[in-house]
Amino acid sequence: MKDAIFLRDGMTPASVPDCGADLYDPWIVRVARLDDLDRLFALAAHTGGGLLNLPCDRSALRKRLEWSENSVDSDLSAPDNELYFLVLENESNGTIAGSACIFSRIGTPWPFYSYKIATHTHVSRELGRTFSSRLLHLVNDFDGASEVGGLFLHPDYRTGGLGSLLARSRYLFIARHRRRFADRIIADLRGYAGAEGPPFWNAVGRIFFGRDFAEADHYNALHGNQFISDLMPRYPIYIDLLPKTAQAMIGRTHDLAIPARKMLEMEGFVYDGYIDIFDGGPTLSAITDHLRTLRLSQHAVIGTEATNFSHIDINQEVVLIATGYLQAFRVWRDCVTGRKSQIVLRNRTDISSGMEVLYICRNPA
Repeated sequence: MKDAIFLRDGMTPASVPDCGADLYDPWIVRVARLDDLDRLFALAAHTGGGLLNLPCDRSALRKRLEWSENSVDSDLSAPDNELYFLVLENESNGTIAGSACIFSRIGTPWPFYSYKIATHTHVSRELGRTFSSRLLHLVNDFDGASEVGGLFLHPDYRTGGLGSLLARSRYLFIARHRRRFADRIIADLRGYAGAEGPPFWNAVGRIFFGRDFAEADHYNALHGNQFISDLMPRYPIYIDLLPKTAQAMIGRTHDLAIPARKMLEMEGFVYDGYIDIFDGGPTLSAITDHLRTLRLSQHAVIGTEATNFSHIDINQEVVLIATGYLQAFRVWRDCVTGRKSQIVLRNRTDISSGMEVLYICRNPA
């Protein structure tokens, strides 16, 4: 689901609190509830109206929250077009400073379209000439995959590693609910757009759809993309025949989204020649089980300060802790000591001893 604002999928990496004498981190990530509507609507006012998964429209936002609540309440054995809407909340004062989305299965109820870049080589023995040309093929290769997106952080809170906390919480949610997600996962990155909109859209999409970029993108989010199937050209598009400005933007990440791309690539996403059909930005993908967080996160039980460890594997290290399932899911940052399978928390001392958690070190090897 395309979200073209600030960073479409991530925030600039920032420092995370270290284990200090006065460590207390009130920020948690949890699943959104319908009673978050007012606070999320206030947050949406800071998007400038361009974030489709955090719309500045109470009715549309309510529908997103209802979709998420229905998804959480569903008894599933496989993904089937669910949305999980996460929020970043300060438990001390109730501030909601960010939101993020996970889509369990794209391509339902409408196909998910991408352009795949292919190279064709042409040879003329008669003229003694060989040249290669790049083509765009309209494909549905990601139908059935999961998607992460919709990440937005209030401008006042884009420091202190909160963007990273919110982004990585999505992967911990997937790890806690693995059967609810597909074996392949994607992330759309924002493409370049100038004052007159994305050059790629103006050279391709606008010709066939007769709409400005923002209007077409918004329509796609609200009403599905049947209009793409109806109006998009059935044959490959020769990139060399497009304006030079449009050619240069194919697969290019917007400058503001470069930090987001780095975060995704650190997690294991790769670019493999797929681009967004609207702004030409890159689509990154990964095998879900190969994501760094899923590979390196570990299960443990909570101990107490009185726990007598025969040896210590972790000594005062900041980690991300995930506990609970579905509506009870929570992620926070904590300073821990202990073994790989049993840890003592320094921040959240109210967590019951013996509780099972999933955790990952801040900078896993």
